[in-house]
Amino acid sequence: AEEYFSPGQKGSSAMPHKRNPVLTENLTGLARMVRSMALPAMENVALWHERDISHSSVERMIGPDATVTLDFALSRLTSVVDKLLVYPENMLKNMNKFRGLVHSQRVMLALTQAGLSREDSYRLVQRNAMKVWEQGADFLEELLADKEVTAALPEAEIREKFDLGYHTKHVDTIFRRVFGEA
Repeated sequence: AEEYFSPGQKGSSAMPHKRNPVLTENLTGLARMVRSMALPAMENVALWHERDISHSSVERMIGPDATVTLDFALSRLTSVVDKLLVYPENMLKNMNKFRGLVHSQRVMLALTQAGLSREDSYRLVQRNAMKVWEQGADFLEELLADKEVTAALPEAEIREKFDLGYHTKHVDTIFRRVFGEA
């Protein structure tokens, strides 16, 4: 995914090939500013029953500054999300660079649920994962060829642990909760 980059827009001043995410970099800085206002607000809490001018002067500053900054940041973030460029094929390609290793935790948990100790489950999964790192092997194929793994889990269950849909099954619900009914 990347921030929208308009035709002719400049990215890095030193490297013309870069497409710096200037809007989200700016949002990071604005978030720091809003967060920096939390400390004086919290310091005001300590003496609510004994207020003096130091309290109201803080509130007169952070009240408008924090809300205006936050309003601007939220408006900018809305624009970034609206124009966000998403490349699902690249995402999948990047995930596949690890030849299935992203599923190691689910396999390990399945082994423990099948009755193996956590230590043994970890050892079996790690043994096969290291072949991916060191030899460029395919994690699923290594697990299916490992007699200790297949003695604990049937092939169908191992394959099921490699289903990416498991990790995205609640995406629509989450979007409805965040953005409301469409």
